[in-house]
Amino acid sequence: MANTLLMPKATAVWLVDNTALSFDQIAQFCKLHPLEVKAIADGESAQGIKGLDPINTGQLSREEIAKAEKDSNYQLKLATSKYVVPELRKKGPRYTPVSKRQDRPNAILWLVRNHPELKDAQISRLVGTTKNTIEQIRNRTHWNSANLQPVDPVALGLCSQIDLDFEVQKAAKSRPAPTEDQQGDSLLPASETENLPVDDILTRPSAPKEEEEELDADAVFAKLSSLKGSRSEEEDEDEQ
Repeated sequence: MANTLLMPKATAVWLVDNTALSFDQIAQFCKLHPLEVKAIADGESAQGIKGLDPINTGQLSREEIAKAEKDSNYQLKLATSKYVVPELRKKGPRYTPVSKRQDRPNAILWLVRNHPELKDAQISRLVGTTKNTIEQIRNRTHWNSANLQPVDPVALGLCSQIDLDFEVQKAAKSRPAPTEDQQGDSLLPASETENLPVDDILTRPSAPKEEEEELDADAVFAKLSSLKGSRSEEEDEDEQ
């Protein structure tokens, strides 16, 4: 991607105010008309625009400006940017290099198995394939179905992890919420149980327990007395 000047008019304002460059040199560098640069210098144009220092942005060096100031015929050259701004991808299927096209069926199989929520159009955007191919792999009617192995498209270099995560999140948002029958029995979240009255918690059904035998205090004391009496009789027999 070729370097392009950031904010040409703001850069021209700074060059007019801070250098001895000619109008033609500034116009050539900023891709403006010389008369427009002259209007900036006369205060008739670009009023209210704050100048942008091309040195701070790494688009020009002080040496390059000094060289141009010494020679009015010298044309300023834009410095190579240290940062590469990725181009915005156009809508439509992703272009896949010829060397990686043979990996697409394996990537499609991986997406179909691991992310069934993805629509065919989303899979097509991720790996650059057609809906017909996706349908064949879903139905196992693809000519090479017996030899396909699911492989992560990110590992194959067919798409980035960011693109994959974006499509998965997009599919999850459009997915209908599960019904009560699909959810089944589950524990209630703490946010629902922490404010329940104590009576409601105590009255919740619990596992059945065996009925405990009611104890009669009189019967217990009578039993203890009979045991004590039998022990006394045994001791008297031993002494005799």
